[in-house]
Amino acid sequence: MSKYTTGEIAKLCGVSVRTVQYYDSRNILVPSELSEGGRRLYSEQDLKRMKIICFLRDAGISINNIGELLSEDDPGSVISVLLEQQEQALREEVSERQEKLAILDGIKKELRGIDNFSVESIGDIAYAMENKKNMQKLHAILLITGIPLGIIQWTSIVLWITMGIWWPFAAYWFVAIPYAVWVSNFYFKRVVYICPQCHEVFKPNFKEAFWARHTPTLRKLTCTCCGYHGFCVETYGKEKENG
Repeated sequence: MSKYTTGEIAKLCGVSVRTVQYYDSRNILVPSELSEGGRRLYSEQDLKRMKIICFLRDAGISINNIGELLSEDDPGSVISVLLEQQEQALREEVSERQEKLAILDGIKKELRGIDNFSVESIGDIAYAMENKKNMQKLHAILLITGIPLGIIQWTSIVLWITMGIWWPFAAYWFVAIPYAVWVSNFYFKRVVYICPQCHEVFKPNFKEAFWARHTPTLRKLTCTCCGYHGFCVETYGKEKENG
């Protein structure tokens, strides 16, 4: 039967001699015997145990938990549960880091479009990004509710062109106009704007917002706080309370 010194078992498991000595001091990996010269010698079974310890450490399980597990009569079932918990924790950590990466990526993209960078600019970007998911949900609601109306519109146009039946197109407007009024009110009640000049969040009057020039993320408005007139960042939320 093979015997391994501290240095040999450390090399086989890809760890330092100090690590093996540390596990020995914690009674997690005790050598099977000592040589006549007092050197620690490890057996094949010890090597297998060391590999299990290294595997569990690489999985993120603490030394204290490993020691308790290996002292159990049936460590396999306990390790299985612990590995599932560790897997869930790691997945949550990965998810959190991915969210942080997405935030950093979003900030970098937004900064490319800012001519005069300032600390307030970061605040504006952060405010908009916090509400990004809510904006996406709002746009999804508009899209979903608008699809049936779009189908009715194009169906009525096709009937008029191909068959000369015009009344479905005329009837379409009795639905389209109330829908446009409803969806506009629904939308503008749920969005606010960030002024690039004073960095305050404001809500314009409905008429100005409805007729203003806009892009998917910007709308040309007059800030109610400082009077700036130009493109302001559109985001989901409520006006900030002053004071």
